[in-house]
Amino acid sequence: MTYFYGGGRRASFRNDEQRRWFQLMHERGWVAPTWPTQYGGAGLSSAEGAIIHQEVARLRLPPPLSGMGLTMIGPTLLEYGNEEQKREHIPKILSGEIRWCQGYSEPGAGSDLAALETSAVLTPDGKEYVINGQKIWTSGAQFSDWIFMLVRTDRTAARKQNGITFLLLDMNQPGVDVRPIQLISGASPFCEVFFTDVRASVHNVVGRVNAGWTVGKALLGHERSGLGTPRSSAGEETLSAMTKRYVGEENGRVADVALRERLAQLTMDQRSYQLTMQRSADAHKAGQQPGTETSLFKLYGTELAQRRSEYVISTMGPSGLGWEGPGFAPEELASVRGWLSGRATTIYGGTTEIQLNIIAKRVLELPEA
Repeated sequence: MTYFYGGGRRASFRNDEQRRWFQLMHERGWVAPTWPTQYGGAGLSSAEGAIIHQEVARLRLPPPLSGMGLTMIGPTLLEYGNEEQKREHIPKILSGEIRWCQGYSEPGAGSDLAALETSAVLTPDGKEYVINGQKIWTSGAQFSDWIFMLVRTDRTAARKQNGITFLLLDMNQPGVDVRPIQLISGASPFCEVFFTDVRASVHNVVGRVNAGWTVGKALLGHERSGLGTPRSSAGEETLSAMTKRYVGEENGRVADVALRERLAQLTMDQRSYQLTMQRSADAHKAGQQPGTETSLFKLYGTELAQRRSEYVISTMGPSGLGWEGPGFAPEELASVRGWLSGRATTIYGGTTEIQLNIIAKRVLELPEA
């Protein structure tokens, strides 16, 4: 499946058909069909939006747009942003004009995010913040125009969470240094970003100063819900069709009994998970904010995605072991690299161990050891 990642300095459409497809969806407000019409959405209900997504998937069409603008900062601005911020940023997200990245983790503040040290100091005239510090594992930073980030604005707060502010920052300015990090899959989706006397207007604070932890946690809820969505590593072909192609079929069913049982279990698990996610989306549309259930979604969804990629690789047999060169189809090489990069899904966005701790404390209300 081909995604178009919105706009920016370096991104572009792959072909004229993809450009036209996006334009048609954008004209109808269907890039984000449930978002308000005044910002470029279609104002549809959750059920109506789901029908559009289902029909797009049924027709095997790519989503018109993807990226953190749609899945993370957009929903957060709709919830916490002021009217000026919504009108400035959300239409540009939906038009694909601006691409966003996330500045949360730091070398000394990964699992303990509240220990972050990147500082934002108010200028004497009270109009800007000067940012200094470093972020790491910043997905897509080398292609991004703006970054939403957590910065420390008060080092004297009794609780470290209370001195954090949620800030929007233009990446296209002096002092922003982006360095890609190569992963085991051979790709470089993550970067480390250094900030040296970088400036951001006070108007780019989302929520209240020193109260960014609340906004940041809400955004993590959107992120973890998105990270928990299993994605195909074998293109648009269904698992059943792919399995039959590699191991054969008998009477219309997968020939290998063991694989058939794994396929049935995986299909049921994925369908159950998707229905649960849909119920959560319906509740959110009705006004219920994301809660601790997002940790459940992230935990189960990422592990389910890993199980799926492992199934694809094992079904392909020797064809699922290629790295490059002749003898392998493009989708086989993509599956191998997807399987390798998928090992990180249970780490970023909050490790599996972190999610288990959250579930134990806030869902099961277990006592601390």
